Amino acid sequence: MTTQWTGKLIGGLVGLFTLGPFGAVLGAVLGHQYDQGTAGQGAGATRSFGAHFFTATFEVMGHIAKADGRVSEREIAAARAVMAALRLDEASVHAAIGCFQRGKQAGFDYGGTVHALRRASVGRPDLLRIFFEIQMRAALDGTDLAPPTRGHVQRLAQMLGISAWEFAHIEAALRSGGRPGARPAAAPGLSLDEAYAVLEVASGASDAEVTKAYRRQLSRHHPDKLKANGLPESMIEHAKERTQQIILAWERVREARGMRS
Repeated sequence: MTTQWTGKLIGGLVGLFTLGPFGAVLGAVLGHQYDQGTAGQGAGATRSFGAHFFTATFEVMGHIAKADGRVSEREIAAARAVMAALRLDEASVHAAIGCFQRGKQAGFDYGGTVHALRRASVGRPDLLRIFFEIQMRAALDGTDLAPPTRGHVQRLAQMLGISAWEFAHIEAALRSGGRPGARPAAAPGLSLDEAYAVLEVASGASDAEVTKAYRRQLSRHHPDKLKANGLPESMIEHAKERTQQIILAWERVREARGMRS
């Protein structure tokens, strides 16, 4: 029987970006429960999507790592850090390395791979955002998003339908605490700049615009709404964490501006 790992992979990714290494373990456990729950229920489609997500994750990572013509030891370490944080078993690590190597090759069909993932993710934009955050994290750890790499990541964002505005805020969030080992962005000590980044609104926006941004973000990440739209159970904790983060950011900005509730 083919091993089901879609939920474990996605759950691990969610945990990675919300709670660090411990969160990756928790996410994988929740994902395993999701895998068990979906066994026999459209299993072929689940495996198909999981295959798209897994292979594309590491192929694209390898392609972006080769953006400046060579893959440095630091970039290899960044890719291995992602594999380690996801708690991939030996066979999965071997497969991920193979994908990474394919992505580095000159003939790799980068555009076709990304477009195939986007087609497979129709109706699941949250998963595409997670995919992009993984690539951003690897690029930051690998080159600190140096010019050649930044250009490739910007192209990826365009292909996934992620705006320049979203790109900037995702980068800011990851730099300020959205990576393993860094201070969680949802911590009580959230800075004002980080709070604006979480709400995805400019610091010079009007009170009305800030309020609108807060409500938009809250609606986008509301666990019940996402679950109703097909969000796997393994990702519900991510939605809850993001909702908490948004509320904390709103409180930080509201207090700084002297806004009423």
